[in-house]
Amino acid sequence: MDANFPLKVTVNGEAHRFDAPLSVAGLLERLALDRRKVAIERNLVVVPRSAYDDTMVADGDQLEIVHFIGGGTDEAVNRAVTVEEKDDFDIAGRRFTSRLLVGTGKYRNFEETAAAIEASGAEIVTVAVRRVNLSDASSPRLVDYVNPKKYTYLPNTAGCYTADEAVRTLRLAREAGGWEMVKLEVLGDKKTLYPDMLETLAAAETLVKEGFQVLAYCSDDPVMAKRLEAIGCAAIMPLAAPIGSGLGIQNRVNLCLINEQSRVPVLVDAGVGTASDAAIAMELGCDGVLMNTAIAEAKDPLRMAYAMRLAVESGRLAYLAGRMPKKRYADPSSPLGGLI
Repeated sequence: MDANFPLKVTVNGEAHRFDAPLSVAGLLERLALDRRKVAIERNLVVVPRSAYDDTMVADGDQLEIVHFIGGGTDEAVNRAVTVEEKDDFDIAGRRFTSRLLVGTGKYRNFEETAAAIEASGAEIVTVAVRRVNLSDASSPRLVDYVNPKKYTYLPNTAGCYTADEAVRTLRLAREAGGWEMVKLEVLGDKKTLYPDMLETLAAAETLVKEGFQVLAYCSDDPVMAKRLEAIGCAAIMPLAAPIGSGLGIQNRVNLCLINEQSRVPVLVDAGVGTASDAAIAMELGCDGVLMNTAIAEAKDPLRMAYAMRLAVESGRLAYLAGRMPKKRYADPSSPLGGLI
């Protein structure tokens, strides 16, 4: 017997030597195992976790140490990890995991805003640029509830109807918070809130030249989308339907065309009403979805935020998996051979 290590024990079928005296707790420490995450059997008797410190290990003991693992093969686990890692996406040189972007308007209060964003799993949140209320300078602000160190703020130009207004707004946003990744939105009229594409192109050109990373809200016109990309926009954001309408995707064909031609991310922006709309956008191959009203004006915003999170994730997985081909006639799932 080795005098330096007098205890000879078997742990999970392998012989080990340790110095004495040695408690079960000490054994776990030597094996670098967290006592909170394992269960131990000593000589076919389970050792209660509360007794780890007082139960001594004796020479010749047979010990089994177990923990919980997920089911499935190592291959399946490794494949799942690989898929997850590959599914991160890039906007303006930044990596993001969540493909759901959310707005911060229309909520009943800042507490609800923060809770909904948390439930959505979003990493990017759009924020409007507005004047400070000088009559109540101490009033709570969004940054008090939605930490810009935790979330990526995306200043937008909501409410701007000319290129000059949009450029001016985003220059102020950069000065206020140092934000260079921005959402450009130049509206054409107050009834439809459709983008004025001529003004949008003019504003985008100026902003890109000034070093902004522009995510451009635009019509679902592949020609205009291509021009925005040529100018140097970091992402194209075609509408699904009018802002706040909840009508869902109205033109799948054009979205597919935009997806096929674009080398920058395509993010559906505006018009999403419920989870199925978000899933469809992702199934069509879009890189992400931005929404606000669909969550904020739901009867239960937190549940809807979580539903949107799952919809975007499942739609993306379905796109990556590749849907079955559509067929004109039925195709039986069960084999016909061997029928009685």
